[in-house]
Amino acid sequence: MIIEEIQLRLINMELISLFETSFGREKKRKIIIVKMVSDDLEGYGECVAMEGPWYSYETVETAWSILQKYMIPLVLGKDVKDPSDLLKLLSKVRGHNMARASLEEAFWDLYAKSLGEPLSRVLGGVKNKIPSGVSIGIQKNIQQLLKTIDTYLSEGYQRVKLKIKPSWDIEVIKEVRKHYPDIPLMVDANAAYTISDAHHLKKLDEFNLLMIEQPLGYDDLVDHAKLQSMLKTPICLDESIKTINDARAALKLGSCKIINIKVGRVGGLFYAKKIHDLCQANGVPVWCGGMLETGIGRAINVAIASLPNFKLPNDISASKRYYHEDIVDPPFELNSDGTINVPKNPGIGVKILEERIEKKTVKEATFKV
Repeated sequence: MIIEEIQLRLINMELISLFETSFGREKKRKIIIVKMVSDDLEGYGECVAMEGPWYSYETVETAWSILQKYMIPLVLGKDVKDPSDLLKLLSKVRGHNMARASLEEAFWDLYAKSLGEPLSRVLGGVKNKIPSGVSIGIQKNIQQLLKTIDTYLSEGYQRVKLKIKPSWDIEVIKEVRKHYPDIPLMVDANAAYTISDAHHLKKLDEFNLLMIEQPLGYDDLVDHAKLQSMLKTPICLDESIKTINDARAALKLGSCKIINIKVGRVGGLFYAKKIHDLCQANGVPVWCGGMLETGIGRAINVAIASLPNFKLPNDISASKRYYHEDIVDPPFELNSDGTINVPKNPGIGVKILEERIEKKTVKEATFKV
């Protein structure tokens, strides 16, 4: 396929409610949407970089710049046979996984459409629906947290994830377990602790948690291995796994027992599948994390989560969980059994509502052959 045109749009999406983690609060999301054109086909991708360098060194501004100045010129006008071919063209650029993933996702959408197949099937997915969990940010108080949990459980979500940080952890989880002794529950620290907090974190073993996600440094594997040896609760790594080599090292060191795969964080669907396959071969389950995506990114997450080793409920919730008005049709909805359907139409499987994207656009750039 000749890549004839690539369009970047920076859109502004307002969240339904404030979302707080250990590294800050978000009420609005600026998101880069990538459209790639070949013949009469269009493919879409989404960049999950945040406005500030809190989750990753990448930001919306750096991703826009890298895409515009370096990545797009490497692929525009080229005859690209498949996703691995695209990645070879982009291999000169080191790092910048989120920028790379957005371009690669758009090509996967194009590629699957050219085959007349849903993206999930092209990736090797085996599921018609995927289990959905919900991620709950840090709340004003425990009463508000309990009310929020109750709301999402009533909607049918299969698992609850709670964001934690120092001073919002042990007592909070103790209270939650008092009210909900049996729900599948996990916590996510977003690298808010150090190994000196090991004895404090060991108290979490009391609460029968599915996992503790990324308790220590975003670039650490060694201290996570030490901490995992002290805990009964499985550690799940998120920010620490940016490449297949990171995943291989983590498994070798015993840094974790579970890996969260985020497509943007690892550089795209090709590498997400590689990490999935590595973990499957080693008997380590994976699940798909979320980055407050629009329906485009959500469709991509659903597709990858249809692979067989995604064994745990994913942070892929209904569109209405985050946004009043999504940019795809149909929006993603939660089934009564706490699952989300895997689209069956070619490509990412949803219609892109261009008029809504235009309405929310604050900056755009188009590149043609």
